[in-house]
Amino acid sequence: MSKTKEMTIGEIAKRAGVSKATVSAVLNEKRTVNPSTREKILHLIKTLNYRPKGFARNMKTGDAGKCIGIIVKELNYPFFTTIAEGAKEYASSKGYSLIIASSDYNHLSEEKFTNLFSAKDVRGAIIAPVVEGNSEIEHLFKLRKLNYPFVLLADIKGIAANVVEIDNKRAVKKAVEYLIKNEHRKIVHFAGPPESAHTKERIDGFRDAFSESTLVFNKEMIIPIGSNTRVSYENTIKYFKSKNRKDYPTAIVCFNDLQALAVMTALRDVNIKVPKDISIIGNDDIHYAEIYSVPLTTIRSPQREIGQKAAEILINNIESPTLVPIEHIVYDTELIIRKSTRRLD
Repeated sequence: MSKTKEMTIGEIAKRAGVSKATVSAVLNEKRTVNPSTREKILHLIKTLNYRPKGFARNMKTGDAGKCIGIIVKELNYPFFTTIAEGAKEYASSKGYSLIIASSDYNHLSEEKFTNLFSAKDVRGAIIAPVVEGNSEIEHLFKLRKLNYPFVLLADIKGIAANVVEIDNKRAVKKAVEYLIKNEHRKIVHFAGPPESAHTKERIDGFRDAFSESTLVFNKEMIIPIGSNTRVSYENTIKYFKSKNRKDYPTAIVCFNDLQALAVMTALRDVNIKVPKDISIIGNDDIHYAEIYSVPLTTIRSPQREIGQKAAEILINNIESPTLVPIEHIVYDTELIIRKSTRRLD
């Protein structure tokens, strides 16, 4: 069999020396197959680049099955919207439709959508992964076993997968270095949700910046306030009400721009001026960052390009008759200076 589309469950069964029912049992993760046979079948699935077929391939409607999916963490955040737009542009250029779903930062929702995509013959998926606790990634292992094509938008330890991401550590490190260069000595990081892979990377970047300066990092500089607008606003109010004015930071590096907007709104409501009293740096450079009441200094990432590259890698994997080497693409970022930061006198 020289082409992926010709490989069938019957051919896998023949090469493994088992029945089609046995192969089906492995694909459906039933425990009725002994471990050695299971591993033999899984090995053949991978090496022969076989992919289970859902209902769409059986439809006599031409390109009805030419569809890929993307699972983002929230639909109303422009960072993910722009990535999805980039993925849609590339997919359309190759004759594919794009289905967009949101996990809403919920691991079970992400798992539900990956199961739905693979069962219904959405030919591959781009996934902004949710990480909870000890990295609940069993569903991603399942996709790998089934040779289901997917691309992650963040690197997850333990999963050998295609990844397209930004260098979060370097991005935040550059932001902190900029603040230090501008005489800030009391800098804090308002961290994002713990279930985001980017949260830890951005904390690591914040910490790394201090290792190359005379300033000393301590864990009290990391304040987890979440990324939901309402929650971030309330936690910001709570943080500043718990401190004396003389103990306020002079600068805050935020997890993302949406959080930064909530922080700036909260500071306005407690009569703290940006940037006179406190400088603010966001992350992502979403399209309305420059039209905030105080235009936001932020970290620009190539969101559209990320979506395009993820879709390109995904479709290459889908259409290749042989296994394609795993790719890990890391994009650099740019610090965009606007009016929410200032040099201290």
